[in-house]
Parts: sequence; C-alpha cells; structure tokens
Amino acid sequence: MSGRYAADTAVSSANSRAEIESILHRYGATAFAYGTTLREARIMFEIAGWRMLFKLPLPDRGADEFWRTPARRNRRAPDAAEAAYEQAVRQRWRALTLVIKAKLEAVETGITTIENEFLAHIIVPGSGGMTVGEYTVPKLAEAYSNGRLPELLPGGSDAGQARP
Repeated sequence: MSGRYAADTAVSSANSRAEIESILHRYGATAFAYGTTLREARIMFEIAGWRMLFKLPLPDRGADEFWRTPARRNRRAPDAAEAAYEQAVRQRWRALTLVIKAKLEAVETGITTIENEFLAHIIVPGSGGMTVGEYTVPKLAEAYSNGRLPELLPGGSDAGQARP
C-alpha cells in the first residue's frame, strides 16, 4: 500500500473530473473546460472573474513502475501493467479533486481569497495561456540568484492594471 492520497481509489478519472466540475459550479464557477493528452490533463475554469488553469501531469504509460512488480523482479503482463497505470491516473485525479475542493472551501470560509489561493493558476491575459506561476517561478529563481526584482508580468509595468 502506498502512502499517496487515494492510492487505492476505485473512483474513475471521469467521475473525478465530473466531481471537480460539480464542485466548481457549487462554489460559483461560471465556465469550465478540460482536455487531455498522453502527458497531461488540463482543467480550466472561471470564477469570480479570474481564469484558472490546472495542469495535471499524467504518468508515462511505459514506465517500469507499471511494467515491473513492486520488487522489480518480474515483468507484468500487459493487462496488469495497464491496470497499474490506470490506478496511478485515478490517484492523480482524486488528488486534484481534493486540492481544488480544499482551496474553494478555504475561500468560502474566509480563510483566504480566490486570487490569493489560486494565484499560481491564474491565466495571465495576453500570455498565450501562461499562468502566473509559470511566468513568476523562473523570475523568482532569477531574483534570488541576482538579488534584483523582476517585472511582475509580461509586457512591462502592471501598476494599475485591471484584473480579467
């Protein structure tokens, strides 16, 4: 048994995605979309005038963790490897469900605000879909290495800019 949250869940990825959509609407989201590739799933939504994007990394279907037994001594049959892969995908979807629900409940309770709780996931207008986190984290690393404060957002000074 793994120490990961929902490691043994039987809840399908589709049911978790539907639950996320339901949670978002319950907390006031006005738009919702999702998409998947072999490498990631994306959940996009709008709430309180902010556009958000969560990227859920999906495991590599060909990874040894799926094709080898836990002791890595024996190779699994293809159906067993697929079952192990699907379990890992379900676990990730349950974790994303938990994160989104916890953030929204923290906002609802008054512990934090939408913009503070979801800051890293807010889509920067005019950035081609880049989130604040995707833009800011490399800039923060640069600021820590050279001691200079970077631009807050792409395109220059953002003082006085209205939110989306």
